[in-house]
Amino acid sequence: MEPRLQAADLGFFAALAMAGSLSAAAREMRITTAAVSKRLSQMEARLGVPLINRTTRRMSLTVEGETVLRHARSILAEMADLEQQLGASRSTPSGLLRVNATLGFGRSHMGPLISRFVQQYPQVDVQLQLSVDPPALTDDTFDVCIRFGPPPDARVIARKIASNQRLLCASPAYIARHGEPKSPADLARHNFISIRQGDEAYGVIKLTRGRTGKTETIKTRGNLTTNDGSIAVQWALDGHGILMRAEWDIRDHLAQGQLMQLLPQHHTPDADIYAVYPAQHKSAARVRAFVDFVAEAFRPARD
Repeated sequence: MEPRLQAADLGFFAALAMAGSLSAAAREMRITTAAVSKRLSQMEARLGVPLINRTTRRMSLTVEGETVLRHARSILAEMADLEQQLGASRSTPSGLLRVNATLGFGRSHMGPLISRFVQQYPQVDVQLQLSVDPPALTDDTFDVCIRFGPPPDARVIARKIASNQRLLCASPAYIARHGEPKSPADLARHNFISIRQGDEAYGVIKLTRGRTGKTETIKTRGNLTTNDGSIAVQWALDGHGILMRAEWDIRDHLAQGQLMQLLPQHHTPDADIYAVYPAQHKSAARVRAFVDFVAEAFRPARD
């Protein structure tokens, strides 16, 4: 009796879900869209449940499809790890590596790093997905996530790859028009460019005098808000207001005098950069090689 779910179905369905549409999956698999549709229909017929809701414009997973995808990704990752551990080429990184990073950091840093990584390790297939917010720690969609701040969860491994602090800044033109704030309280009368990301309190910043001094909570106001850090930096360069942004994102603008650091004697909570991955992936050569590669690339910043 033929099993209702076959091993090849797992890879097919995971690739289909990642592609997002039948036509995109067909292009990646180098087969026709009709062939993808037929294989999906056969898989659904064997299982006896619909896995994907199809419309003329898009597709979405059913509840059963989400369940199949979650288990398929987990099983495929375990199979890849098993092959690496049992194979003679265990020390050679290979296979699929799924990486997640935030939008701005992913574009400016992870994209170029991955380009160099695959030149050194051509047997690794990297899928990079950028998102505004980091995925949940229990999500097995990714092998490695690059995120800011250590995760409060012992079930994952978090390796610090770079130190990072958020700085207050503004353009010289804005300071010339509105004056330079001399204390945290002065920020309340300035136009503040806000970035809405993650679970951080919107429009509220915390500043500490030195590293161990008094911490003040400041409620800011402003007429510009975005969830994209690059846009916020551009608004600051255009002279629209004061911005609090990660040092890695504005370092060049500060060096060139396009932005000025404000209240340098005050510090915001650290936002160090970590590579986070499940404990069960620590023996995978591709994961170890990638995390080591990223850590080495950021070593001067970490030191």
